[in-house]
Amino acid sequence: MIRFGALIILLAFLVLSAAQHQPGYCAFYEECGRNPSLGEPLIPPIVPCLNYSPARALKGEHYKKLQEVCPILDQGEGNTYACCSIKQMTSLQKSLTLSRAVLNRCPSCAENFAHLHCINTCSPNQTLSINVTKVMNVTELGITREAVVGYQAYVSTTFADNAFKSCQNVRIPATGGFAISTMCGRFGAKLCTPQRWYDFQGDSSNGLAPLDIDFRLIRPGETAGLPEGVVPYNGQPLKCSEKTPSGGEACSCQDCQEACPIVPPLDPPPPPFQLFGTDGFFVIAIILLCLLLCSFLLFLVASCLMKSQKGKDEEKGKKTGKNKDKNSETVPDIHPSEVKCADKTSLAAQAFLSSQFQAWGTLIATYPSLVLIVSAVVVAAFSVGLKSIELTTDPVELWSAPKSRARQEKDFHDKHFTPFFRTNQLILTAPDRKGYIYDSLLFGPQNFSGILSKDLVIELLELQKKIQKIEFWSEDLNRTANLKDVCYAPLNPSNPSLTDCAVNSLPQYFQNSLKNINAKVNMTELGETREVDWRDHLIYCLSSPLSFKDITDLGMSCMSDYGAPVFSFLAVGGYKDDEYTNAEALIMTFSLNNYARDNPRFKVALQWEKEFLKVVQDYKKDPACNFTFAYMAERSLEDEINRTTAEDIPIFMISYAVIFVYIAVALGEYSSWKRILVDSKFLVGLGGILVVGCSVLASMGFYSWIGIPSSLVILQVVPFLVLAVGADNIFIFVLEYQRDVRKPGETREEQIGRVLGHVAPSMLLCSLSESVCFFLGALSTMPAVKSFALYAALAVLMDFVLQMTAFVALLSLDARRQDSNRCELFCCVSVSTKRPNKANEGFLLPFMRKYYAPALLNGFTRIIVMVVFIFMFCASIFLMLNVKVGLDQELAMPQGSYMLDYFQYLYKYFEVGAPVYFVTKRGYNFSTVEGMNGVCSSVGCDQFSMTQKIQYATNYPNRSYLGIPANSWVDDFIDWLNPGSRCCRLYAYGPNAGKFCPANITSFMCRDKCIARSPDGVIRPSEEEFNRFLPDFLGNRPDLQCPKGGLGAYDSSVVTDDSGEIIASRFMAYHIPLTNSQEFTAALQKVRELADNITLGMRNITGTSPDFEVFPYTITNVFYEQYLTIVSEGLFNIGLCLLPTFVVCCLLLGLDLRSGLLNLITIIMIVVDTVGVMTLWSIDYNAVALINLVTAVGISVEFVSHITRSFALSIKLTRVERAKEATANMGSAVFAGVAMTNLPGILVLAFAKAQLIQIFFFRLNLVITLLGMAHGLIFLPVLLSYFGPGVNKAVLLQLQMSNRNLEMKNQIKEAYDNVSYEDHETQQEAGSSTKTSHSDDSKPSQDRKEDTSESIEKKDKIDRL
Repeated sequence: MIRFGALIILLAFLVLSAAQHQPGYCAFYEECGRNPSLGEPLIPPIVPCLNYSPARALKGEHYKKLQEVCPILDQGEGNTYACCSIKQMTSLQKSLTLSRAVLNRCPSCAENFAHLHCINTCSPNQTLSINVTKVMNVTELGITREAVVGYQAYVSTTFADNAFKSCQNVRIPATGGFAISTMCGRFGAKLCTPQRWYDFQGDSSNGLAPLDIDFRLIRPGETAGLPEGVVPYNGQPLKCSEKTPSGGEACSCQDCQEACPIVPPLDPPPPPFQLFGTDGFFVIAIILLCLLLCSFLLFLVASCLMKSQKGKDEEKGKKTGKNKDKNSETVPDIHPSEVKCADKTSLAAQAFLSSQFQAWGTLIATYPSLVLIVSAVVVAAFSVGLKSIELTTDPVELWSAPKSRARQEKDFHDKHFTPFFRTNQLILTAPDRKGYIYDSLLFGPQNFSGILSKDLVIELLELQKKIQKIEFWSEDLNRTANLKDVCYAPLNPSNPSLTDCAVNSLPQYFQNSLKNINAKVNMTELGETREVDWRDHLIYCLSSPLSFKDITDLGMSCMSDYGAPVFSFLAVGGYKDDEYTNAEALIMTFSLNNYARDNPRFKVALQWEKEFLKVVQDYKKDPACNFTFAYMAERSLEDEINRTTAEDIPIFMISYAVIFVYIAVALGEYSSWKRILVDSKFLVGLGGILVVGCSVLASMGFYSWIGIPSSLVILQVVPFLVLAVGADNIFIFVLEYQRDVRKPGETREEQIGRVLGHVAPSMLLCSLSESVCFFLGALSTMPAVKSFALYAALAVLMDFVLQMTAFVALLSLDARRQDSNRCELFCCVSVSTKRPNKANEGFLLPFMRKYYAPALLNGFTRIIVMVVFIFMFCASIFLMLNVKVGLDQELAMPQGSYMLDYFQYLYKYFEVGAPVYFVTKRGYNFSTVEGMNGVCSSVGCDQFSMTQKIQYATNYPNRSYLGIPANSWVDDFIDWLNPGSRCCRLYAYGPNAGKFCPANITSFMCRDKCIARSPDGVIRPSEEEFNRFLPDFLGNRPDLQCPKGGLGAYDSSVVTDDSGEIIASRFMAYHIPLTNSQEFTAALQKVRELADNITLGMRNITGTSPDFEVFPYTITNVFYEQYLTIVSEGLFNIGLCLLPTFVVCCLLLGLDLRSGLLNLITIIMIVVDTVGVMTLWSIDYNAVALINLVTAVGISVEFVSHITRSFALSIKLTRVERAKEATANMGSAVFAGVAMTNLPGILVLAFAKAQLIQIFFFRLNLVITLLGMAHGLIFLPVLLSYFGPGVNKAVLLQLQMSNRNLEMKNQIKEAYDNVSYEDHETQQEAGSSTKTSHSDDSKPSQDRKEDTSESIEKKDKIDRL
């Protein structure tokens, strides 16, 4: 037996060596049958017969077939010789048809590819470049013949390099990748070389080559190793930029870099703004600082000079009759002519408001019970609307305006293409697993990371199957539901099974089969036999995911079980430079259909995702789990936001409780331990809180009633805002009442009315400013900002109304109880200690009057304050111009959320960004030749077509943020129609004659092509053919025979109306990985610029509607569009808020422009400083921050306006003294009512779990409160002491006239008393000494009483003024 085998080998060697390498001779001819050494390849492996013989002259059909298949060998009929039969050419034609399906878009590449195979198979000089190395006996139809199953093909590197170069950049439009990646085995496009390209073509294990071809690439002039007589083939390949001899056009730019037009280089990105070689904004801030400080210094110098000159004038007596001591308390004489119109207007306004509020307060205090009942009824009527409250939790509805560009684009996309599918994903790692080296027979030593271990792959498969088997009862479907009811099934969308559902994961390379993962086989390569297993298959599939068969003897496909490829970036992550086996993570993604929210299946999808999360969370807790992983469901983002809101509700409740306790304690008088239960204001504080709560409820009820939805932001922010405003007004009112002394003969109700008349104008000033501010803020286009502004405006307004009614009534009832000496919580219990009939100033007012105000308004201190705050303002301007704009989505998650881990894993391991669709609207005619050329990117297309421009953009990923070019249904449709492929054929006969015939039907049934060949290789259907075959293309399932079928890739990307007109289509590209909101925003801006440029170009094409548009759509656009305009939006909103603060202040102070301006300047400084501190404290500027900044304007009004009004109405003679009075009297109330009310509640928020609350509610509100307090209680008094308005001379004139009237009254009374005494003196005789003595004793007492009464009356007049 051994001798017989040796004899066979010897005979085979003699036969092979007998063949000589000479021109005009064939090495093999005719087909012998199937290659017995191959199993079940993708196409029948028909091999030729060994036949050393002269080349045959071709005639008739033989010659015509050669012209059709290998025109490169045509020398004219009668002069053409070849070494292949008609059968061989037919088999070659079928084989080339498969390659042409992906290469035909570049005719020169397709011809170069066919060129060499025609030379190897049919060249008349076949033996010159072919050396047969392996033959086998093949029996076909009972005849045994020697067949060639392996040969060497010698090719010049010149030909090989140029042929490879012509095909190197040919694209696959459906994926955006390179065609050569499917033709280079494990190396993919990036590592492919001419040698590797030809090695793959000659590898029979790829399922396509019928025999082994050992391509030997020989350098020019190199003879070492060449068999005698062999001449490496060195034909002339075509350049991709050249036309083909058959008339085919040059390849397009997208497929051939040499064909690209000269595109001018991009302008460099604009350099950062600089002045004098440094940061321009910093220089501007320094210049502004110097200007302000110099201006202030000049003002000080001028003030000193004027003061010095004034002192000299007074010494000379030039101003006799006027007050000679500026700091004297003597009121100067005012002549009526000195009173300006503005002073009169201010006095009239204050007198009118004071009198009206005094009358109102007296009325309300007289009927407190009735007022409380009416107030409760009104609040209840408003609050009834709460039954229909709609709480918006959808982030799209919150942050994207319905008429915004992104929202309209989303609505258009979702209407025509259905919403973007729902993603449910796991990213798994195994950090404890060590990597290893796998020595592959085919691929050499390969570094495998620890996660690419067989047991982990099997564990991942088990988890995947467990998830796929999820079942649950659905009330909406009224049956048990599972994954197939909601999954995205691209290749079988109408009636999917579980295996049709799109699940992208690494086990899909093994068709989710444990048997395939465990498969092993011994394989011989280059004389070495070793075992190949799942790792060899995985190496190949990661580089060639589109392959239907790997190059190992395992013979397995790389396609998923649902029929589509799984690209490497969807299966593994954390690799570099396409070294996929070094991946640090495995990725598993379940895609679900995204239904509209009113669709019943939307709830089914939510239920499935809920069950998915349960399974994944249970798996993570399982001790047997060997993965460390992160996960998410489409619903996770919304779930986590809602969960953290619910969990943080107790924090808000505690915050409100702390504020309530503070108010209740701080409002008490505490004059005596015995009266502590009488003088406390626990119930008043509770009433104030209830007033705030009722105002919020009334606002929410009213807007719910009219259909304006609420949000969680409103529930969290509006109560705080109204509490800050309401508490301040409560403190001002109550403290003023406590500091007041009831006049003789004055009732309690009259006293309350008088006190209200004194403070209510100030309360009106703040509340009206804030309410108008927020109403104007409702002009914002952002839904969340708009609804917040509306709710806040009405809540502030209702709070003021309830304070003027219900709270006045509550205070009246409490004053009645206090006057009766009854305890607060135990009304039936009274104490014997009487209430002292004197003003209760408490601790804060005396402290600020005696210590704080004098220290603050000291001459040296004032200068320091101005310098410090000017520096703060200029520094904040610089910082403000450097604030980061955006909101990273992980900040919306609570601490400890599983989504934080997911975001971290996503940014670290994912290798591609989000898909971006370029969507076309109605108005473009795709069916015309010009229309197709304006979109496609293959041969014959415009050099600046739509897809070509996108391709240009991907060449600059750091500028365009595009990483993968767009797929193109137009390109693939053209390739699908190409008569050189099997894709589009027609039934030749039978009941379906003339109808579309799929590629998997035998050629015998389908002989006719859909369209005729084009002499120039530019395939363009007529309009009739376009409209006829487009539905067939979109419904054609891709397979090996026709990978260009549109089902799955494009069936949902083209939308037509009833007439067949395309009304919408889309082209999908990919962003580069984007990791923060700044990159998402920049990416949106760049793709919009690109889409606008494409739109302008396509409108120039004949037949295009002038309103035709191309727009980019990414699922994240609706969230990040706001950051393109949020700066201008913020300036607009804050500007609108600042305007009413100035206008209302001027109007209510009687057109006091200076007070209004100083008020406005201080509020602006608070806002600017707030944004500056945001930069320092890493608080990004976004819509949530904008809401807080609008709130900051409102709270700043509270800190500023009360003190400004108090200063404007003061009658102290100098600005410093008036500033001291305003700081002491009103500053103490502001400190107690605003600062100390907000701070405790804000500090509690530091314990919230939500990062959003910690950053934008704790940090930002703390900054706003502290800066408001600093500006209101430190900077503003100093500013007023320098630049405040002068004393109102109308007030002084009225006070002067009042004093003169009082003096005249006293003089008349004294004269009358003297006359009366003289008339009765003679009548008083002896015995009247006691009476006289009594009369003398009582007279001074009566005079003192009258003096006291007159003094109080005088003070009252001044107070009213």
